[in-house]
Amino acid sequence: MRVVVLTGAGISAESGVPTFRDADGLWEGHRVEDVATPEAYDAQPFVVHRFYDARRAALSGVSPNPAHHALARLEEELGDDLLVVTQNIDDLHERAGSQRVLHMHGELLSAVCRACRGRSRWEQDLSDLPPCPRCGVPDLRPDVVWFGEIPYEMDRIYLALESADLFVSIGTSGAVYPAAGFVQQAATYGARTLELNLQASEVTTLFDETRHGRAGELVPAWVDELLVRR
Repeated sequence: MRVVVLTGAGISAESGVPTFRDADGLWEGHRVEDVATPEAYDAQPFVVHRFYDARRAALSGVSPNPAHHALARLEEELGDDLLVVTQNIDDLHERAGSQRVLHMHGELLSAVCRACRGRSRWEQDLSDLPPCPRCGVPDLRPDVVWFGEIPYEMDRIYLALESADLFVSIGTSGAVYPAAGFVQQAATYGARTLELNLQASEVTTLFDETRHGRAGELVPAWVDELLVRR
């Protein structure tokens, strides 16, 4: 059985990571337009850097929850037949033990150089404009996909969806494309689809089955079921 799992903010929220966008339209106290677009970075790079520096530093205060650990356990059983595609930019999947993870929106612990386009693992602040480890030019930015930019690994993701037997969406709002369209893509090629979410998403009606509740409870239970049926 080939399984593609999409994870969103809901899975990390239970670890204490703030959700992408609250009901008031703010992202951790900031308008999304002020910290998550290329135009915002060009206009006020230090504001954007300080925002992501704070988020990067906050990672040390959160830990993977049972949902992350359950997906790592599933990978141990399925190996290459499981692919986790995450919209999250934290490293909680990896810290739980998952290795086959695609970060379609980038990673907090990575920086990309606008001069040479090289990507480097990064755990320190960027607001003091450090030089790029590859070319030496002090033009590093967060390796995060902003609005108006193309998510990473889309060709690989679509290939996985085309060959999937099961597509599972965990903790996503169904409001952000292209990820919101993955359920239709998978279904078109014959995959069964399942949504595990705290509440109904904007695309709930497109799934074959939905289960509502906390990811830390739903995901381990689903993994147990799947492994028993194998």
